[in-house]
Amino acid sequence: MTKKLRGDTGIIPALDIDSHEHLERVVRETSKRDGVAGYKLGLTSVLHFGLRESVRRLRDLTDLPILYDHQKAGPDMPDMAKKYTALCKEADVDGLILFPVAGPTAVDQFVGEAIRAGLTPFVGGEIPVPDYGVSGGGYMLDDALDRILARAVQNKADHFVLPAHDVAKIKRWSKWIASNVSAPLTVLTGFGALGGSIETSFAAAAACKRRFAIVGRLITGSQSPGDAAARMYEEMQAVRPAA
Repeated sequence: MTKKLRGDTGIIPALDIDSHEHLERVVRETSKRDGVAGYKLGLTSVLHFGLRESVRRLRDLTDLPILYDHQKAGPDMPDMAKKYTALCKEADVDGLILFPVAGPTAVDQFVGEAIRAGLTPFVGGEIPVPDYGVSGGGYMLDDALDRILARAVQNKADHFVLPAHDVAKIKRWSKWIASNVSAPLTVLTGFGALGGSIETSFAAAAACKRRFAIVGRLITGSQSPGDAAARMYEEMQAVRPAA
């Protein structure tokens, strides 16, 4: 049975780690800490061992939900969605991080196939780098995520990924999500060197009661990953909505 994130707030360590020994240490030190709600599995482990074996190894260490981030899955031909989702289902992941920037049909297919397979789609469309959008010198329309969110909601998505570095955008997206989705869940990503902080991003996202943070190097690069995760979870508990 697919596992769901529990509670209203929590930390999701991002296991973008080259060494399985390092990954094992991080999971062992964090999986029983208050506030650690699940794990994000990325390509570094999967390219070493394959998706099914990577999930199996992780399942041996924890019973928390596993989200798979195929960096970031979705910017592909829409007809790949069914094949991709079937492979992920077979590998026993619980949720898929999807950035279906390839267009409305990609949103329909990747989000729709995930839901039909019983996997939870976590839908986003913007990464926290300065030159991602056109206004910053990048290639994506500045309202790309607005369009993706609207289409994803039409396809019954209720879990979303927002970049943590831009408070004004977080407020706008969170208010829109809360107004258009019953009991939504948001995941914020891009902390530390990428510009986001727990305090500012979680306050800005307060329109959505259920808020989680995907955190990579601040935890995996720490000498004490469990303590680092616990500190960030404590920060969440102290957050008050932004004015």
